[in-house]
Amino acid sequence: MRAAVAVSQNFDDPLSGLALMQMPEPEPTEGWIKVKVRATSINMHDLWTLRGVGHDPKNIPIILGCDVAGVTDDGREVIVYPVIADAEAGGGDETLDPRRALLSEEHHGGFAEYLLVPERCVLDKPGSLSFEEAACLPVAWSTAYRMLFTQGALKPGDRVLVQGAGGGVASAAISLAAAAGATVYATSRSQTNRDLALELGAAEVFESGERLPERVDLVIETVGEATWAHSLRCLKPGGAIVIAGATSGTSPEADLGRIFYQQLRVIGSTGSTRQETQDMLRFVETKGLRPKIDRVLALEEIHAGMQAMLDGNISGKIVITVA
Repeated sequence: MRAAVAVSQNFDDPLSGLALMQMPEPEPTEGWIKVKVRATSINMHDLWTLRGVGHDPKNIPIILGCDVAGVTDDGREVIVYPVIADAEAGGGDETLDPRRALLSEEHHGGFAEYLLVPERCVLDKPGSLSFEEAACLPVAWSTAYRMLFTQGALKPGDRVLVQGAGGGVASAAISLAAAAGATVYATSRSQTNRDLALELGAAEVFESGERLPERVDLVIETVGEATWAHSLRCLKPGGAIVIAGATSGTSPEADLGRIFYQQLRVIGSTGSTRQETQDMLRFVETKGLRPKIDRVLALEEIHAGMQAMLDGNISGKIVITVA
């Protein structure tokens, strides 16, 4: 079968390690199910793998792609829950399993004609979504859902700041929070991304670091060092900052005095449980939400899609379809 494979890792030239090649077609085994891939979206995780960041080189070569929508052998239209883990090992929460792995880390991913995953990872695709739209949801949208509703305990009427509005998790958080009845403020250095945030439901948008009209109950943080001080300053006393990434760096000045004096809560969040992903899909369908798609490309054009992601000149998700 055709597949896009990480065959090597190079931090400075990540695309040099991406190859379109023939791979063995997987065969179902006990407890695992075969999915014919219809669409997969590109994530920064794919580029980090090619750069060799956070990915064990012993797992190379490996098929990339952790967001998948497709069809099972019996014709069921599905979305793939991307976390391969044991909920019991995490005390009922897969994301706390020490051996958890995202699809394409230890098991082949979805940039291929077929994919093999545990049966529990196959969820029904909402009928209102196309395969291309569905392929945008599993990683970014479920991560944002957990950040907002599980870790952040978001309620209607809350004030939320989303930093870095152009990112996949951040843009999903804007859509989800606005649909839940929150007032959403968003920041970005890019006017294009600020316009996108308004389109997604933000009440107001700001340059990164700009003063907000009021303090917020919750901050959704995926940027890290560049926005950390601003995130803390924007929280009202007793507010919470939920962090699920640090693309600009992991070691900002902590400002512990502000944290303890104003009783701020700093909460880490990684991925989502299967149930949270199921709840997110139901929420998206009930609210009539749609992910923003920048472009749809064929598998043979994946290098162009990865380059666009690397350059950052995108507005929404890049989706790869498999004929």
